[in-house]
Amino acid sequence: MPGLNTLIDFRYSQHFKARRGGPGAGKNRTGASAPEMVVKVPVGTQVLDEDRETLLADLTEAGQRVVLLRGGDGGRGNASYKSSTNRAPRQHGPGWPGEERWVWLRLKLLADAGLVGLPNAGKSTFINQITNTKAKVGDYPFTTLRPQLGVVRHRAREFVLADIPGLIEGAAEGAGIGDRFLGHIERCRVLIHLVDVTGPDPAEALRVIEGELAAYGAGLEEKPRLVALNKIDLVDAELVAAFADELTAAGAAEVYPISGATGAGLEPLLDAVIGYLPAATGTERPAGEREEANEKPWSPLG
Repeated sequence: MPGLNTLIDFRYSQHFKARRGGPGAGKNRTGASAPEMVVKVPVGTQVLDEDRETLLADLTEAGQRVVLLRGGDGGRGNASYKSSTNRAPRQHGPGWPGEERWVWLRLKLLADAGLVGLPNAGKSTFINQITNTKAKVGDYPFTTLRPQLGVVRHRAREFVLADIPGLIEGAAEGAGIGDRFLGHIERCRVLIHLVDVTGPDPAEALRVIEGELAAYGAGLEEKPRLVALNKIDLVDAELVAAFADELTAAGAAEVYPISGATGAGLEPLLDAVIGYLPAATGTERPAGEREEANEKPWSPLG
């Protein structure tokens, strides 16, 4: 449903029961049917069976409706048992119960591009610079505690950018908090990997994140990546060039030096993102496929 973006309400309301239908009445009238129970969820919600693996429904469009459970059928009234020898029957049929089920809800945000990186890589500053998002910014790790969504407008095009909390080594095994949100970028067409140029070892930062994406699986390791060397306003051009060369040697096909704080270098990066979006005519381009004019394939890390 538009306007919903979290499943937090289901933490406090976990049991849903439809109303009962009305009883029959005189003159052979049937009872009123019970109204449908509609449970509203955010766009991008997946409904999983009790085993947490079997996918029952994937709600990817606003207004999409799925009948998950059906109500019971009404019973037979005593008039249906009337016969030539039993003019006033007292028996009745109780009907059949409705379906019951335990399910799990999992939200995967619908975004065109996903933002990944180590804590303090400057992701919040970056998304604030290019969208109207007001993400919290601080000079300490894990300022982002929940996924952020923003709409980017660039060259008369729009796309949705998702930012998830920073990843650390071992995230795929549960270290830190970023692993809880990796599912939100499974639907993205392209990932923007922000690397902090002021960090102790940018090339190692690249390897850590790539390793965590591969360990998580779900196709994240196969998604195209755009590597952005962030915070170039804090160092000189010579150091930026040196670290860009290191990232290229570590597996990045192309490095985009940018500053999320000042906006320097953002246009080429956003141009590259546009290359992965559906064509402006509405023709769908397969996820991960770029326009030939902008083609620069990603080289997976060894």
